[in-house]
Amino acid sequence: MNRINSFPPIVDQDSEILILGSVPGAKSLEMKQYYAFPQNQFWRILFHLFDSEFSEDYETRINLLKQNKIALWDVIESCERKGSLDTEIKDEIDNNIPELIDNHPNIQTIFCNGQKSYKNLVKILGKDFKIPIVVLPSTSPLHTVKFGEKLLSWEQIKTQL
Repeated sequence: MNRINSFPPIVDQDSEILILGSVPGAKSLEMKQYYAFPQNQFWRILFHLFDSEFSEDYETRINLLKQNKIALWDVIESCERKGSLDTEIKDEIDNNIPELIDNHPNIQTIFCNGQKSYKNLVKILGKDFKIPIVVLPSTSPLHTVKFGEKLLSWEQIKTQL
């Protein structure tokens, strides 16, 4: 089985929102970019939320996050996984989420991209953490909720800014 590692967080002192995924999929690892799999709706949703023209340029995507005070990371630092499915994740080691939050006191809300990141985060932080934790529908193409429905849920991010 293949041991994989997550990426460093995208975060700065202005970050007010933290979005957490589980761990990068195969395409993201290959491209060394968060949410690189074209069918994943993460970037489409964010560009839509902030009324920005969609871009496949990774720097433009990172700038969209920073302009909107959004930090991005994964709950899993490393794990063994065959393929890209969260259900295949084994022997996981957590990222140090508490340290990231302590080092970035402007973070006011954590949004989890799907159930796996939420379940792992609750194991790390507990249900009654000092800042709100909101679980959002996964942007993965395997989570077959329609784009419009996902977008409605993800709009909660804008109410936190």
